Amino acid sequence: MPQSERNDTWVSTMSGNSATSGITLAHADSWAGIGTTDIADRITRESTEDSTMAPLATRAVGPGNRVRPEEEDPYRTCFERDRDRILHASSFRRLAGKTQVFVFPDDHQRTRLTHALEVAQVAVSIARVLRLNLALTEAIALGHDCGHGPGGHASEDALSPYIEDGYDHAVWGADVVLQPLNLCNETLDGIRNHSWSRPAPATPEAEVVSWADRIAYVCHDFEDAVDAGVVTHADLPDLVRKRCGVTRREQLSAFITGMIQATAHTGRIGMTPDAAEALALFRRFNYDAIYHRAASRAQAQSVIDMLRPLVEHYIAFPQLLPSFELSPFDANSTTAAHEAVTYVGGMTDRFACKQAVQLLHFPTHKLPQGIDTLLAAE
Repeated sequence: MPQSERNDTWVSTMSGNSATSGITLAHADSWAGIGTTDIADRITRESTEDSTMAPLATRAVGPGNRVRPEEEDPYRTCFERDRDRILHASSFRRLAGKTQVFVFPDDHQRTRLTHALEVAQVAVSIARVLRLNLALTEAIALGHDCGHGPGGHASEDALSPYIEDGYDHAVWGADVVLQPLNLCNETLDGIRNHSWSRPAPATPEAEVVSWADRIAYVCHDFEDAVDAGVVTHADLPDLVRKRCGVTRREQLSAFITGMIQATAHTGRIGMTPDAAEALALFRRFNYDAIYHRAASRAQAQSVIDMLRPLVEHYIAFPQLLPSFELSPFDANSTTAAHEAVTYVGGMTDRFACKQAVQLLHFPTHKLPQGIDTLLAAE
């Protein structure tokens, strides 16, 4: 196939463009510069952050508080390195294939990945005004759901029987899934304790993420449900529509403003009573009309019915697990259970369903709704 003129032009840029200053430039006519050769290294940036952040904001210091000591980076702060590690982690990428509300969502419905990105946007919007550590806020937000299994929250019920203290996606994400990244203790604490049912996190940045998580999912889960025809804007309680509107833009604005105003008034991270009441009522509406509707309960049960036999199969045949080759362990042991849950919990919806069909001959008509059509077409 002959090369097009466009491809020839693209190939011609392979080595970039030389400049009289002795460096290589991207564009032949590049003019971009910063107007000085004085750049800010990490130490300078840490000092600048310290002078501009709120008194109780979390400061980045050197290599950070990590389980395994590391050398500091010359340019990035410890929390910026955490954020970057999470962004490049396979567990973060796999969130693209994991359920938020709808199993194997349509093109415009949220996945766990898009949820994490929206949480980060909301959290950083708040943290920036409150003069908190933005890199730490973003790292916690991006990593907060890396412990979620396939099929949404139903996976926690499915996997809990095989773990002594049960399967909590927040704890599992911090202590198991992200453990190889050697993240800072403050980042892991925020991920571990982002759920409101957990103890309060140790940093104000993590507290912001706890609120941002709830704000984001309440608003975008409703938007997805409207688009799917499950509910309508008119179904929202009158108080919610009055105080925060019916569109995601209006709702996010109301809740973010409620947090900023509450903190400006008291110095504490929270939300004004009117906005908090609307958020609570909004969340209750979502539970009743979306999460706990008959179709959602059926979806959750199908996830449990699929995942538990899959875990038990790996426990009985641990040689099928990737970790077995590194350090063999006995079938039906505690280690086998932990490794099986780790493997199955890390699966995407698609891969879990395919493994269930291939290994267990799981009936395709019993797979979580939305998956069977995909498999039948392959």
